[in-house]
Amino acid sequence: MTKSKMANRYSPEVRARAVRMVFEHQGSYETQAGAIAAIAPKIGCIPQTLREWVKQAEKDSGMRDGVTTEERDRIKTLEREVRELRQANEILRKASAYFCAGGTRPPTEAMIAFIEDQRVVYGVESICRVLPIAPSTYYHRLACLADPSKASARHQRDTELCPVIQRVWDENYQVYGVRKAWHQLKREGYTLARCTVERLMKQIGIRGAVRGKVVKTTIPDTSAPCPRDKVNRVFRAPAPNLLWVSDFTYVSTWQGFIYVAFVIDTFADRIIRWRVSRSAKTDFVLDALEQALHDRRPVQRGGLVHHSDRGGQYLSIRYTERLAEAGIEPSVGSVGDSYDNALAETINGLYKTELVHRQGPWRNMQDLEMATLGWVDWFNHRRLLGPIGNIPPAEAEENFYAQRDVLDMVA
Repeated sequence: MTKSKMANRYSPEVRARAVRMVFEHQGSYETQAGAIAAIAPKIGCIPQTLREWVKQAEKDSGMRDGVTTEERDRIKTLEREVRELRQANEILRKASAYFCAGGTRPPTEAMIAFIEDQRVVYGVESICRVLPIAPSTYYHRLACLADPSKASARHQRDTELCPVIQRVWDENYQVYGVRKAWHQLKREGYTLARCTVERLMKQIGIRGAVRGKVVKTTIPDTSAPCPRDKVNRVFRAPAPNLLWVSDFTYVSTWQGFIYVAFVIDTFADRIIRWRVSRSAKTDFVLDALEQALHDRRPVQRGGLVHHSDRGGQYLSIRYTERLAEAGIEPSVGSVGDSYDNALAETINGLYKTELVHRQGPWRNMQDLEMATLGWVDWFNHRRLLGPIGNIPPAEAEENFYAQRDVLDMVA
């Protein structure tokens, strides 16, 4: 047994009484040592222990030079505080490197992982005093890992939803943000709040695609005759094959620029046809139009309007003649109007954001063409569009024709 443990065997009252008896009866002995030797056995300690008590009492009363009890306790307190501060600084230094960049409060899972990694060195309670987490939280999380049924209902629900949200995000070109992912989950039968999807996506570390700066690709041909604008920015037709919009964009590849043209039906923003080419000549956009005509076979003089910007390809004689031959009325946006072909520009922007920028760089036209094929199929049949009720374009058209058939049967 150590000296400190031996001293702790005696209460402060016993020690104070022993010292008082030595001071009161030391005159009855030749020396103070004699009084200590006589009293110590009766107290139950050795003379050396009692002698230390007496010396400390003399220091406290000023009879002897040295550190008083109060000063010694204060020094011990300060030394303990210094040790704790050094330990806290060391913990924070390791934690800052461990958590790296983050918000004001590190995620709970990250703090629990740090505690698990450093608890042998510093102990759980010491780390929790420095980090904004309670020891009970750490121990509760360990218990939940050992027995998932002990976790809260919300935590169990989150554990089920996280893989589902990750799957929805991965299956949709990793471009869905909170709103689109939420609507997709509701379509699949899940009942949950939008804020829950937002929280779990942040927890997983995924986010939607963000569109970048729009690059101007249209070079207007001011010398060519131009049809008037029959759309006036109303890019929503009441039925399919009433209003088509066309535009093209460019993609940089290792072999040079590749151009991609789209023809879109504005009823449900469905991409009817598209074309990839190494040149931006009239043949390129005319081929996309030919494919759209073959696919949709619009009624001759059925009121279909084709809208485009003032690009030279769309104002060319060959393109204009083909529209007239198919019985389609041409429409061209106004000069200097940034919204003259806004819907087509939107589709171009989505194409760039969701496919080109996220999966590039592109080696050649063949790789881009194959990727565009998959993206257009996903866009038409699985991508949710907010303006048409958060359903895919193909589904919106199917609903329209199904409703029309019902009305025809009733009539």
